[in-house]
Amino acid sequence: MAQHWKEMLPIDRYTVACNGILHEYDRKIITLLYQPLIGPVSMSLYMTLWAQVEENRLWSQSNSHHSLMSFMDLHLKSIHEARLKLEGIGLLKTFVQENEGSRSFVYELQPPLPPEQFFLDGMLNIFLYQKVGKTQFTKLKKFFSDKVLPAETDGYENVTRAFQDVYDSVTPENFQMMDGVLDQGADEAYIGRVVQKGIQVEVDESFDFELLMAGLSESLVPKKAFTPKVKNAISNLAYLYGIDSLQMKNLVITAMDELEGKINIEELRKAARDWYQLEHQDKLPVLVDKIQPALKQSNVDEPKTKVERLIHYLDTTSPRQLLSDISGGTVPSKADLKIIEDVMFKQKLLPGVVNVLIQYVLLKTDMKLTKAYVDKIASHWARKKISTVKDAMDLAIKEHRQYLEWADNKNTKSDSKRKPIRTEALPDWFDEKEEASPPSNQDAQLEVRKRALEERLKKYKN
Repeated sequence: MAQHWKEMLPIDRYTVACNGILHEYDRKIITLLYQPLIGPVSMSLYMTLWAQVEENRLWSQSNSHHSLMSFMDLHLKSIHEARLKLEGIGLLKTFVQENEGSRSFVYELQPPLPPEQFFLDGMLNIFLYQKVGKTQFTKLKKFFSDKVLPAETDGYENVTRAFQDVYDSVTPENFQMMDGVLDQGADEAYIGRVVQKGIQVEVDESFDFELLMAGLSESLVPKKAFTPKVKNAISNLAYLYGIDSLQMKNLVITAMDELEGKINIEELRKAARDWYQLEHQDKLPVLVDKIQPALKQSNVDEPKTKVERLIHYLDTTSPRQLLSDISGGTVPSKADLKIIEDVMFKQKLLPGVVNVLIQYVLLKTDMKLTKAYVDKIASHWARKKISTVKDAMDLAIKEHRQYLEWADNKNTKSDSKRKPIRTEALPDWFDEKEEASPPSNQDAQLEVRKRALEERLKKYKN
């Protein structure tokens, strides 16, 4: 993801536009249904932009991003991140024009989904349920619901008059007087209400529709059953639940209505949800930022040195893949993944930082991820606001003795009076291996390690 200052600057101008009139009811929808998913900062940005458009109008006056920063008391980076969340969830469209080194933006606010469409979306409703829980989700459904009018069969009779029963037609003379009045200018449009479409995940290379159809028999699931609406549903479900083409094949067969020759989308959603919960111990997926925070934190495009290559690898590798690489390609255990998942989501550590933590802890605990030890170091790094691989390496070097004491307190409680000399393995980035010949005693070992540590710290400081 590009840096925010490459996309927008405080001096850049922007104008707010509304894709149709926004109503007070929309405010409740965004506050109660969207805010749990996008967060309070993104909602505040939406409301601030909305407030800059005068009532019953579609365009605002031009403003600078510096003024927006002052209004919201936020840095430009935070505004940029909030903007991306609004764009991703369908509440904002952004247009930019560059002219002789300056940029101007148009932020077009999109109306939220109606509650009925939101709760039947198949993606947003799942994320909201996972975010707020069953009790609050049920309350929200009741808040946006009410009793329907009684049907005619309940004793009521429809006595509403038709149009022709009340009004009469106009005469030809009236038509002549209206010539040219009904025409709309080419650069104008009526102020009205636009119906928002649901969230649609674009089909990318990660899902292969050709492979899906090739694995299905034409007699069992005809190709005509894959209507655009069905394909949209499949791509959404594949993204939401992480389903590949081969797994999706079985779900499509389950949802096939043989009598009508159609794929039942509701049945497909239910089958996908059941599959996910079976694979993940009855849990539902959680909505997380896909590109923010960004995975890559290093600024080295073509690493040359050993340390740069390691930093680049830790930056561009997921923690799951790192665990797999360390263990020779085997699938990480669920217990190890749970530890890493908790660190990433509870301590809010970036993937590259988590990779440094994994490598450090594994070499300290005989290649075992100990939850208590991981959590203790992770909480320390979170308090120190460590955000890059290099920062994590530097702090691990600086606090090495402290981390050894934490490990000793856990592993050598029965022998607390004795202070053993630790000779455990260290990560490649921690200690240089081009040292002198092995020392002859433990004191010499400590001196060599101390000198290596000082040289390492001096190098990073320079």
